[in-house]
This record gives sequence, C-alpha cells and structure tokens, in this order.
Amino acid sequence: MDNKNSDLSFLKINREEQGRDDSGPGKKIYIIAGTVVLVIVVLWGIISASSASEPQVELGTVTMTTSAQESSLLTASGYIVAQRKAAVASKGTGRLEYLGVIEGDRVKKNEMIGRLESSDVEAALEQAKAGLELANAGYANALAERDDAASNYERQRTLLSQNSISQAEYDAANARNRRAVAGVSSAEANINYAKANIRAAEVQVENTYIRAPFDGVVLTKNANVGEVISPFGAAAGSRGAIVTIADMTSLEVEADVSESNIEKIQEGQPCEIMLDAYPDVRYKGFVNKVVPTADRAKATVLTKVRFKELDSRVLPEMRAKVNFLSKDKIVSAASSAPKLTLPLSAVTTRNGKKVVFVVNGTAVAETAVSLGETFGSRVEVTQGVTSGQQVVLHPADDLTNGAKISIKQ
Repeated sequence: MDNKNSDLSFLKINREEQGRDDSGPGKKIYIIAGTVVLVIVVLWGIISASSASEPQVELGTVTMTTSAQESSLLTASGYIVAQRKAAVASKGTGRLEYLGVIEGDRVKKNEMIGRLESSDVEAALEQAKAGLELANAGYANALAERDDAASNYERQRTLLSQNSISQAEYDAANARNRRAVAGVSSAEANINYAKANIRAAEVQVENTYIRAPFDGVVLTKNANVGEVISPFGAAAGSRGAIVTIADMTSLEVEADVSESNIEKIQEGQPCEIMLDAYPDVRYKGFVNKVVPTADRAKATVLTKVRFKELDSRVLPEMRAKVNFLSKDKIVSAASSAPKLTLPLSAVTTRNGKKVVFVVNGTAVAETAVSLGETFGSRVEVTQGVTSGQQVVLHPADDLTNGAKISIKQ
C-alpha cells in the first residue's frame, strides 16, 4: 500500500534540458566542419588575390638562328636522297664465289665487284672456240675443193671446144665447180656461226661478272659468298642483288611542300639547307626540280633541292630542313653563320640599359644584354643570355626583377 503513495515523478525525462545540452559530440563535429570550411575559403581568397596580382605574359625563346631563317618565304622538312642509286646484281643466275667490296667502299664505273661460279659457261665458251677451229678447217677444205673444181672445169671447157669430150662430161665438171663455190660460201657461213657462238658464250661468261654501273659508294651489302644470286627469279633463299650503290655527287633534299604554298616555289630559287645531324652548319642550295604531281593523301608537292657545294659528311637518308629564300636576299642570307638571337619585342630599357626578363620558374630575372645585328623580328645578342632560355615578350613598364608571373595560355 505504501508503494502506491510513493512519488514517481523522478522517473520522468526532462526533454527541454536535453535539447539544451551544449556538451554533446554532435555539436563538436559541426564546429570542426565549419572551421575547416572557413579556412578553405580564406586560403582560396588569398590564392585568388595572389593570382590576380601576377601579370600574365607571353614567352619567347633564345635560339641560334640565321638571317636566312628570318627572310625565308617558307620552311619544309625532308630527307637526303641519292638521285643515282642502284641495286647491283648479275644478269646470270648462279652461286656467288667472290665479293670484293663492303659498305663504304668507293667503286669506279665498270669495276668488277663480284663474280658468280662460271665453270659451265666457260666450258661452253671453249666448246664454241673449238667449233670455230672446225669451221676454219672446213673452210680450208672448201677452198681446196673449189680450186680443183675450177681447174677441172677450165680443162673440160677447152676440150669441149676441141670436140675432144662429150657434152655430159663438160656438164659434170661445170656442176662440180658450182658445188665447190657454194661449199666455200657454206664454210664461210659456218665460220661466222662459230664466231657468233663464241660471242654468245663470252656474254654468258661476262654475265657472271658483277660490275659497278657508275662511280659511287657502296651503301649496303645484300649477299655473301656462297649464296645463290637469282635476279630474275624468286627462289627460296636466293638473292636478287649483292650490293646497293649510290652516286654521292647526286645527293639532293626531297622535301614536301604544301599545295597552298607551292606557288612560292620556283626552279632555281635559292635555299638554305640544315641537317639534324649538324645543326650548326648551313648549306647553300637551290630548287632543282618541282615534281609536276601532287600527293593526294598529304596534299603536298615533292620539291628537290640541290646542294651548291657537297660536304663529305652529308649522307643519304639524313633528315633535313629547307628554308626557301627570296632571290633578292640570297647573297647576304645564305652566307651568314648562325647567331644567338632573341625576339626583338623582349628587349626593353631600364635605367638606360637594354635588358630582358629571363624566366626562372614562376619568377623573372632582369638581365642586361648586349645586342648586335637585327634580323627581321629577332635581334642578335652577344652577351647576357644563353641558347634555350625563355624571355618575356612585351614586358610591362611595372615588371620588376623577381616579380611573379603567370604564363598566358
């Protein structure tokens, strides 16, 4: 009964006080998240303000150039190609028993550079020579027969005029004489036939000798001694040619010029040739031929550029770049040596000195320079910078040493 009168109010949950509890873990999470967002916003503002204060600039490069590059009408790339080039083989088929050259050897026209086995054709030549001897012997016999028949015919004709022999005997002597004359002609024909056989056999022997078709240099060796040479066949394991020879005096640059620029190219036009192998060397050249057809796949026209003076270091298949020049600038342009240049727009004046702003990472360094000759949009620099460095183009008046920059995209 006492339990019924007991106060049970202490068991009631006070929900208003629970909602006002500021020490719970949920509240702490909200505070941390808000702090992080605030920090990010502040940092973003600082970065944006910094980026906005950095001027955007355009950059140029310090490079080795020539006046020809600045006065060129257009530039095209290509390769060095020998205009006289041959894969040399024999006309006959056989096993290679001698090869007298290797890559890099110089050969003269008609010089023997290889030989095939020739025992069979040499035997045929000896047989032909024996046939000539036999024909000569037959010719001598025919001559003796003709002389005897001619003498007998004259006697028979005299006796016939004296009625000492019958007509039949005379006719027989006459027929024998004519056969003897024909026998001589036949013997002469046999001699000519034998001589022709000898010439044919000699040609077959000569076909086993492999000779250089012109003065040149051996580029590749395609066969070895012991291999079968079959220039007109496709037998397994056979070779078609033994060496490849090129005339090094016929080297030209074959460059592809876009159809849209081909009207700027004329035969005889001066050019400057640069090779990737020798980037500091410039060669004088001229347009030798514009091939009268276009490549529909590449929309280009093949242009052949010849060297005015060949260098022994220039080799076939080297990559080349050609500057096509205007004719009124060839004398001064093509003869100039490469010089260190930078864009003229990168030069400004600070405190009475010519300076440029060299890019170092995201900052610039004010650098004094000594200038030389001007080449179009570029100027020679003799002191202050090195090849490959980047400089600011059109520097603003308020750009200072050490200033931060951003590169204009």
